[in-house]
Amino acid sequence: MRIRSARRSDLRLLQDIERAAGEPFRTLGMHSVADDDPPPLDLLETYRRAGRCWVATDPLSATGDRPLGYVIADPVDGALHIEQISVDPVAARRGIGRMLIDRLAALAPGQGLTALTLTTFSDVPWNAPYYARIGFRVLHESELTDGLRTIRGEEAQHGLDRWPRVCMRRDLLPAPAPVPAPAPETASVAVSGAP
Repeated sequence: MRIRSARRSDLRLLQDIERAAGEPFRTLGMHSVADDDPPPLDLLETYRRAGRCWVATDPLSATGDRPLGYVIADPVDGALHIEQISVDPVAARRGIGRMLIDRLAALAPGQGLTALTLTTFSDVPWNAPYYARIGFRVLHESELTDGLRTIRGEEAQHGLDRWPRVCMRRDLLPAPAPVPAPAPETASVAVSGAP
């Protein structure tokens, strides 16, 4: 599997992935989630241009470099917030979501960000329970930052609060400090003075 930055030519495929990834919600009676429109192309392009949209591909498969999953993220209150992560159901259970999240976890500390955050459905097996297995923890109301409260408010306006939702966080190790280059050796010269 290969994780790379999204290309403009990928964006319509990302919308297709989003539509396909929504279908399993239908089996849980969450029809409005399944029917939700994917992110518009102009929004995906904004993320792509900002360098905050990554895709997973399998160059060795018949699909070649075609995206099988994607993630978009925003810096929010000192963390990298996963705005959306989706994997095509035909490629499910291959660790693609985890690889995308691990890429974010590797990049965030270099940007001075100390955690990954996300919002998700608490009772959907491939949502909160999955994220808990890969190191995220549910945040209590008192732990929510202003940015996360804003995101949750927007989700409520969009109708997502019809089902229980949570904010989750995965703390990250800080980026290693650069090792200073050794100082050039200087020869000491003893100077003796005449009395």
